[in-house]
This record gives sequence, C-alpha cells and structure tokens, in this order.
Amino acid sequence: MYSLREVLDKVAKNEISPSEAEKLLKLLSIDEVGCLAKLDGNRELRKGIPEIILAEGKTANDIAEITPRMLAKNGRVIISRCSKEHLQLIRETFFSDVLVEISDKARMVVVKEKTFVISSSGGRIGILTAGTSDIPVAEEAKIIAQEMGCTVYSTYDVGVAGIHRLIEPLKQFLSNDVDVVIVVAGREGALASVVAGLVDVPVIAVPTSNSYGFGEKGLSALMAMLQSCSLGLAVVNIDSGVSAGAVATLIANRAAKFRK
Repeated sequence: MYSLREVLDKVAKNEISPSEAEKLLKLLSIDEVGCLAKLDGNRELRKGIPEIILAEGKTANDIAEITPRMLAKNGRVIISRCSKEHLQLIRETFFSDVLVEISDKARMVVVKEKTFVISSSGGRIGILTAGTSDIPVAEEAKIIAQEMGCTVYSTYDVGVAGIHRLIEPLKQFLSNDVDVVIVVAGREGALASVVAGLVDVPVIAVPTSNSYGFGEKGLSALMAMLQSCSLGLAVVNIDSGVSAGAVATLIANRAAKFRK
C-alpha cells in the first residue's frame, strides 16, 4: 500500500489519475491491527481532528501494539483515558527515536516522531474551570487544542463561589481575542451560564462528575448547563474534555483561517 505522500507524488507526476488516487486514499484511510482495531489514519485530513486512541477497554499490551502502527502512518499518536497500567508500560517502553509526552493529570499520552512539527493555526481558545477537581478534564481539552495548533489561555479554580476570581481571566481572554471559551465545572455547573452571559464568542460547557448527593456523578451540572438561559452556550457530555477540545479546535481553526 502506498503512503499518502506517495499517492500525491504519483498524481503530481501524472502516473495515476485523480480518480485512481481517490480510490487509493480510501483504502489508505483505514489500517487494521489484527482483529483489535481499525485505525482511521486520514481522519485529520478529512476532519481537522486526528484519530485519538481511547485506552479504556484496551490492555496495556493492546496500546503497545496499536501505537507503533499509528506512529508509522501519521508521525503522532494521541492516547486518552490511560490507566496507571497503560502509563506505566509507556514509561517503561524504550523509545529511542520518538518523543513521549505524558500528562498524568489528564491521563493522556502523546507520542511523536522527533521530526513531527505542529503548525500554528492561529486559533485561540480560552479554558476555565470552576474548581481544581475539574482540572483533569480541562487538561484533556487543552492537549487536544494545542496538538491541533491552537494557542490556549487557561485559568483554573475561578468558580462562582468566589466570582471575583473570574474578572481577570475574562479580561485576558478578551485582550487576546479568543475564538471560543471552554468552561469545565461540576456541582451545579453555574460558571458556564455566567461566562456565556459575559462574552461574545461561543462557550462550550463541560459538566464533570465531581457532583455528589441528589445530582451525583455530574447529572446536576449537566442538567443545569442544558437548562441555561444564556445564549451561545453548547454542552458536551459529562467529563468529555476531549470532545470539548475537538469542537473548540474546529471553531477556532476555522475562525483563524478566515481571519488570515
């Protein structure tokens, strides 16, 4: 099977027709690792967001098998929701010619070839959390945004229990003209509504599972965010930092494209 670059070179040299190239690219878009996984290697070209390997439900050995295949195809692998076992195996594995970035807080790993370069898209994203317990989910979103070329401005622990803490971060977001704001909050999830009522850019709300009692496991935050009277607010699923980062990135990168 040809690589993506080889297909493009063949088209440029008139060795194959555009229709033949299209067929090859469709075949190239999915790679299989035995019966374990079907890798969508062309997702970033098609969607603007790379395939992200979800470690949950996979053994550490599964991740060790998938990672080299994805790395060879794309030059970078992003792995989310890693367990201690996943992280430990990755730490113990000797990567002589790649860069390994591990975020224990976000439970994410990014493996890159040393020649891999992230091009700045010009997109700008602001991230806020209501409390420190919301930071792991926010860090998921931050990693996705940064890996897709966005500049991220993040401030944590600025919830409505001390709403004065919110003023300076919002000033920073406005002065840096962010394209979108991600708000991560648990409990009653009020921070997202407050922020959406103060800024003129889309706000993506992420409820976290830090709630307890009647609205346990993030249900109260999710319902409050969905019921928000502030317009311009969209909501992703509970603890879905990756989803929030992906949506924010698509918005910010498209805004940056037309800003240029």
